[in-house]
Amino acid sequence: MAKLTKKQKEAASKIEKNKLYSLKDASALLKQVSYAKFDESVDIAVRLGVDPRKANQMVRGVVTLPHGTGKDVRVLALVTPDKEAEAKAAGADHVGLDDYLQKIKDGWTDVDVIITMPAVMGKLGPLGRILGPRGLMPNPKTGTVTMEVGKAVQEVKAGKIDFKVDKTGIVHAGIGKVSFDADKIVDNAHEIIQTLIKLKPTAAKGTYIKSIHLSSTMSPAIALDPKAV
Repeated sequence: MAKLTKKQKEAASKIEKNKLYSLKDASALLKQVSYAKFDESVDIAVRLGVDPRKANQMVRGVVTLPHGTGKDVRVLALVTPDKEAEAKAAGADHVGLDDYLQKIKDGWTDVDVIITMPAVMGKLGPLGRILGPRGLMPNPKTGTVTMEVGKAVQEVKAGKIDFKVDKTGIVHAGIGKVSFDADKIVDNAHEIIQTLIKLKPTAAKGTYIKSIHLSSTMSPAIALDPKAV
């Protein structure tokens, strides 16, 4: 087992073992235990009482964080020529179609989100083995396959994220930066938690939200009281 550094020990000592914190207290504490010299990302991990192997218990959705993610999201808009101006005006970092499809085929995936149109999805199918594992394949359910390209680009740039429960039943999401005010971290975390509650599958029985942890890139995880969020 790796030895903890002095800073790691100091950070861990500020978190009470076996204590479940309120979202407000956890957000304030997170800023105290984050010690890296860079602006760490703030992440939330929510363990759900679902069986992701069953289609009727899959939890997937989108949420627009009130204060954004603090990250400059790189957007590629794969659109037909008549939609290029709209995508550029909305702030897309890369706009085009066939030339970018070829770049992706050659291995280029230097973007965070790809937005496209229904008519283009047929061309993206063969690239699924490249885009799928990286979480870049556009999906109508997440609003990344749409005719309202400009609106979709603006929403992603403003802090719209998509999430999906993993095979262990946990939803992970980046919800901001340590430099955010604690209240902004609270607002963003509350938004995604409430969205998850609304998405509870009818087939899920027993306790739905089993645990919630808040952490930054380098900090220990802080356990939240699911009843106090």
